[in-house]
Amino acid sequence: MTLEELQITIREEVGVLLYFSGEHCSVCHALRPKFKEVFDKEFPQLKQIYLDAHDNAEISAHFQVFSVPTMIVFLDGREFVREGRTVSMYQLTDKLKRPYGMMTE
Repeated sequence: MTLEELQITIREEVGVLLYFSGEHCSVCHALRPKFKEVFDKEFPQLKQIYLDAHDNAEISAHFQVFSVPTMIVFLDGREFVREGRTVSMYQLTDKLKRPYGMMTE
């Protein structure tokens, strides 16, 4: 995926989760299935995009991602929440429930 394709996706989708990880990041690999499970259930209309930060250096630099894991959620084409390193799944889903619900109803 190119930066241009990603920017179009962010503009056109109701919401997008960008999950930046790294090949040698054990935390990234442990969190990813948990995020996928929760987001599939709680936020099914959010498009989930998983990117290796090293392999997608241009995209990582554009979004100022300098550590992994980093999650950025876009709603209505704008960055709504950004979490990095230690992420509370509960706090993240709590931040998203109300605005996501308003956008998808």
